[in-house]
Amino acid sequence: MKQTVLKLMRVTGAFAPFRRANRDKALILTYHRFSQSGTAGTTSANAFAKQLQYLTTHYRLVNLSTLVEYLSAGSSLPAGIACIAIDDGYRDAYEVAFPILNKYSAPATLFVVSEFVDQKTWLWTDKMRFLATRAKPEKLNIEINNRIPQLKMDRRSSLLEAADWVNSSLKQMPDEMKDAVIIRLAASLGVELPDVPPDEYSAITWNQAREMETAGVEIGSHTLTHPILTRVKDDRLQSELFDSRSRIETMLGHKVEVFCYPNGDYDEQISRAVRAAGYKCAVTVETGLNALDSDMFKLRRVHTDNNFTRFIQCTSGFEEIKNRFMYARRGTAAVSAH
Repeated sequence: MKQTVLKLMRVTGAFAPFRRANRDKALILTYHRFSQSGTAGTTSANAFAKQLQYLTTHYRLVNLSTLVEYLSAGSSLPAGIACIAIDDGYRDAYEVAFPILNKYSAPATLFVVSEFVDQKTWLWTDKMRFLATRAKPEKLNIEINNRIPQLKMDRRSSLLEAADWVNSSLKQMPDEMKDAVIIRLAASLGVELPDVPPDEYSAITWNQAREMETAGVEIGSHTLTHPILTRVKDDRLQSELFDSRSRIETMLGHKVEVFCYPNGDYDEQISRAVRAAGYKCAVTVETGLNALDSDMFKLRRVHTDNNFTRFIQCTSGFEEIKNRFMYARRGTAAVSAH
């Protein structure tokens, strides 16, 4: 019923007033992975094309550095300004998303993990997905954070669910402990982890990054190795921020001043460190739009969805206004109760 109502709202243009009401705020969209068919956890080529058609019709698309210039000026934002932000730097950003961005002449910002692009490492969350989909036993029994989960591993969907559960648990560990657990899991499951990621988990190349930049896709930093920054020591934090920036600048030949927190995890210390490292802004995974007074190192984003109705709903600011209304109603009800 809810989806039927939302679809009716979309086709009747009910989200348009919300979009217009938020024209003075900046929309930053979050993407991660792409595929032709829209397999689990990816944006399909068709969905992305449809979304770009909508965005180029109703918004002024810019890269993140351009948005930061407007926010830094502090006077006003161009009406309906929006950014496309793609995290991690997977190869499908080049193979699937980039041709569609080109078709619509749409600028974007791609945040890359520098050692991932260097082929020195692969993202640790993908290691768990790799292990799960290649494991032989039907159940995964191993202690993680003093818990021994009983996770069925009898079909691909449950395998990936098991991997996601383990990844969520690993995110709570110090980074060096997390790596040790993954190695232990690999041994327990009888699966050998390759030194470099398999094709399905591979990154763009530096040549591809240069080609994308030439066509309007800005490259930003997403750290050196993609750790949870709140779980690393100070010297490692400095390396992740400074060395990743230095490597990207060396390979692309210009300054890199935009940053994305891995997994969206940060605190005030991390935010100050990013600023001290010479970046001009950082994006989070906190949902919402951005106004002139937004903290440049805590920029909010809107998560995307293959479902076009939900995409329109989220980008319009409808959810933000609805949540403010519900919060106000709860506050009023609480006062009345007293």
